Amino acid sequence: MKIDLQDLCGSAVLAGALSGRTALNRLLTHTAQEPVGPEPVFLDFSGIEVATASFLRESVLAFRDIIRGRRSAFYPVVANAGEVVRDELMELLRPRGDVLMTCTLTDDGAVRNAVPLGELDPKQGLTFDLVRQLGETDAGALMRGYGESEGLKHTTAWNNRLAALAARGLIIEQSHGRAKRYRPIF
Repeated sequence: MKIDLQDLCGSAVLAGALSGRTALNRLLTHTAQEPVGPEPVFLDFSGIEVATASFLRESVLAFRDIIRGRRSAFYPVVANAGEVVRDELMELLRPRGDVLMTCTLTDDGAVRNAVPLGELDPKQGLTFDLVRQLGETDAGALMRGYGESEGLKHTTAWNNRLAALAARGLIIEQSHGRAKRYRPIF
């Protein structure tokens, strides 16, 4: 699903907390119907000249937190954000130690340059890279393959890292009974 923020908000300048909350309500309305399976929801910033930190906090970050908090099958991704918008997002993300998935979305819907914006701590960064490298995995497989090199004796640390990445919407979590598997969004 792609949501064009310029169309949603009616402006190329997105400013203010109140406007951000209005955008949040519209985003939640667009995503009220859950998809059958995991699906990225692209927040398309094409044509957006400016988005203030207060707008982004009350819309994009709040949306991601609500969607992931309810364990939705939607995975919010910031698409086509210009340098000014990315800088504002970084100003919000850096002090929180937070991260958002970003990409460039082409006119035909192809995803390019999918990378997290923000700074993952080194252990989560390693886990994110391993999930991308392996394609699909679980805590047990990571423990068997990398537990010794990480100095770990139990899968709990891997479970925590994977769950934290999924909560941020950086990887997809899929339950298979009591077991959980993880894979990259793209």
